[in-house]
Amino acid sequence: MKNNIGATDRVVRIAVGIALAAVGLASLGDLLGFGLTVGVALTLLGLVLAGTGLVRVCLLYRLLGVDTSGSR
Repeated sequence: MKNNIGATDRVVRIAVGIALAAVGLASLGDLLGFGLTVGVALTLLGLVLAGTGLVRVCLLYRLLGVDTSGSR
């Protein structure tokens, strides 16, 4: 698949993804009072954001016709 995530978008996705996953895992470990559902949701969202940042392909961007990579 062709990359559609640029350098800045990639860094932001990875940083925010790691932060969200950490908060989600802390919530799952009962260190924060967000609860199980919020903990799972934040962890999954964080993993998806970090994963799309690492592979530089976002399927939602592809569906919407967005390309931040500047390779068009």
